[in-house]
Amino acid sequence: MADYDGIDVEVTNRGKVMFPRDGLTKGDVVDYYASIAGHMLPHIRGRPVSMLRYPNGIDGESFFQKQVSDWFPGWFRTVRVAKKGGEVVHAVCEKKADLAYLANIACLTPHVWLSRAPSLDRPDRMVMDMDPSDHDFEVVKDAARAAGQELRELGLVPYVMTTGSRGLHVTVPLDSTSPFDDVLSLAKHVASRVVENDGRFTMERSKAERDGRLLVDIFRNAYAQTAVPPYALRGRDGAPVAAPLEWSELEDPDLTSRTYNIRSVHDRLKAEGDPWRDIDRHAGSAGEAVRRAKR
Repeated sequence: MADYDGIDVEVTNRGKVMFPRDGLTKGDVVDYYASIAGHMLPHIRGRPVSMLRYPNGIDGESFFQKQVSDWFPGWFRTVRVAKKGGEVVHAVCEKKADLAYLANIACLTPHVWLSRAPSLDRPDRMVMDMDPSDHDFEVVKDAARAAGQELRELGLVPYVMTTGSRGLHVTVPLDSTSPFDDVLSLAKHVASRVVENDGRFTMERSKAERDGRLLVDIFRNAYAQTAVPPYALRGRDGAPVAAPLEWSELEDPDLTSRTYNIRSVHDRLKAEGDPWRDIDRHAGSAGEAVRRAKR
């Protein structure tokens, strides 16, 4: 058993290898999530979680789990979400023990809703994913900058984050006054402007139709859709982490989506702090932004 702020969590098989080419074990993953909890939890509290689990490490099969299993501990907060023909009981991470418990069941990456309970139909985040077709990260940066500029012109405050995979997320804090339809309309407007102004970008979801262009992906902005949250670990070699950035960091020619990882992210936080620590103070209205866009 390990004690996390007064809650005992059974950590099993700590030596099981999860990242074979990096020598990282399940114990390392549990320790990472326990140590990053203070920075990560403010971004995910209240959000239903879909668990991306790797029972046999990143070389084995992975799967998403939405429904909480019967054997989840009673101290783990859950939320019931209606779906067609029934309901789903999702986990909700509120404390360090929750993150440690998920890590122990080989959930390397929790994916979270863009809204928080109890107002699950009113998002407090809008996410635009700059998803490249190749490995040219400068194009990814250009797309993020373009989206950020469009959002500022609508009176919103955009934030940027590496995904730990291939691209960048541009995230906007919202005041939870608008439904998902308004948020998606806003995202479509911004993405359309970005695509119209630069032929390197597209909103075409089909890879066959992208013709090598970067996808400005706005389709996470809908009820029950999820996104990778800040400081989530990714199931990739190097154990990269989704890392919030300052916009000025996009000027670094060495920056990639996998620059920060399980080993380096703490050094970054000690030196710079969390670039998103004040994100909720800058929440804007999606509805008002849509009205501005139509003027």
